[in-house]
Amino acid sequence: RPSGVASKGDIREQVWEHLEASGLAEFPRPVHGRIPNFKGSFQACCSIRDMEVFSRAREVKVDPDKPLEGARLAALQARKTLLVPTPRLRTGLFNRIVPPPGATKEILRRCATSQGVKQYSVPVGLDGKAQVDLVVVGSVAVSEKGWRIGKGEGYADMEYAMMVSMGAVQEDTPVVTIVHDCQVLDIAEELLDDHDLTVDYILTPTRTIQTNCKRPKPQGIMWHKVSSEMLGKIPILKTLRSREKQDVTLQDEHPAWANTNRAAVSNKKVIAANTQPQAAPGSAPVGQPPVESDPVNPTFEGSDTITTVYVGNLPAGLRVSELKSALRELQVIPVRLNWQGAQHRAFLDYRDKGTAHRAVSSLQGLSLGGNALRVELAKSQRSKG
Repeated sequence: RPSGVASKGDIREQVWEHLEASGLAEFPRPVHGRIPNFKGSFQACCSIRDMEVFSRAREVKVDPDKPLEGARLAALQARKTLLVPTPRLRTGLFNRIVPPPGATKEILRRCATSQGVKQYSVPVGLDGKAQVDLVVVGSVAVSEKGWRIGKGEGYADMEYAMMVSMGAVQEDTPVVTIVHDCQVLDIAEELLDDHDLTVDYILTPTRTIQTNCKRPKPQGIMWHKVSSEMLGKIPILKTLRSREKQDVTLQDEHPAWANTNRAAVSNKKVIAANTQPQAAPGSAPVGQPPVESDPVNPTFEGSDTITTVYVGNLPAGLRVSELKSALRELQVIPVRLNWQGAQHRAFLDYRDKGTAHRAVSSLQGLSLGGNALRVELAKSQRSKG
C-alpha cells in the first residue's frame, strides 16, 4: 500500500468512531466490528421501493444486518421472494423467508427482524435453484465509485462468490448497499482486491447514488484465498469445493447420464470420429455429433431417430452438473449428453424431435454462469471442431 493511503482497517475505525461520537449510532451498539446500524436506516431502506431494479426483481437477497431490516420488509411487503444468508454461513447459504398465509403487517415486520428470519424461514440448499435478481449488502464504508469496505470478515464477498458458483447471480445482477451519508467516502482503488464485491447503487437517508461501477465483480470462489480456518467455519464451502474439484455424477440422476464425464476425457477421440450428416424429414439437416459407444444400448450408435442439439458459449468454469440441473429443471433431459467443457460446448441427443426443439427454444439465451448460451440443432461440420 502506498504510504499515506489509509488502510481498510483505518477507514473502518474512523467510520465506527464517527458514528458513535456523533450520536448517529443505533442499536446494536457499540457499532465497532459490525455493519453499523444508524439513525435513518429505515428511511434509507424505504427508498429501495422507488428503484426500477427493485420493481423488476422477483427474488431479492438481503443480508441479515440490522440496518437492512427495512429492505427485508420492503421485499416481503412487495411479495417478493426474500433470501437471507444464514449468519456467518454456519448452516448452508440462504434461508428463504416464508411469511405465514394471510400475514398481517405486524407479522411481516417480525419476519424482517433477525428473530423472524429464524422463525419463518426454510433453508435453501446448493441445488435450491435460487435466481437472485437483486443483491442488498451492508457496508462499513463505500465510495461513490462503488468500492465497498465491509466489516473485514469477508462474508459478503464469499456469499456473492458462492452465488456465482451456484449460478444464482449473473454478471449484471445489481448490487445495492444502504449506509448513512457519512459512510460514503473516497476509497483508494489500490485498497481493492479482486475478490472484493463492488456495488451499483448506494442508498442513504438523503440520496440514491448510481455508481456506474465498471470493475468486474468476483467471478466465483478464489480457492487460493480461502483459508483452512474459513473452510472449517463454513461447512457449505467444503461441499462447493468438492463439487468444483470433481464433477461426480449424482446417484439420483437420470440413468442415461451415468457416463457423461468420460466425454471430457475422450474429447480428442470423439472430435475426430467420423460423422454421418442426415436430414430428418421437415427439419434442417441435422448432424449427429460423435458419441461414445453405449454398451447399455448397442442400437443407439447408428440410430437414425436421434436429433442432436448443440449448446455453445458455455462459461469456462461451468460444471456438467450445472448444465444437467438446468436440463432437469426445464424438463428436456437428453438420452445422451456429450460434454466438451474445454471447448465451451456440449451436444445433447434426443430420441424425439419434439423434445429436441423444445430444448432449443427453452435453452436459447439461457444464462449459465454469466454467459448467454448459444443453442441450435447441430450441424454435422460443427462437430469436426
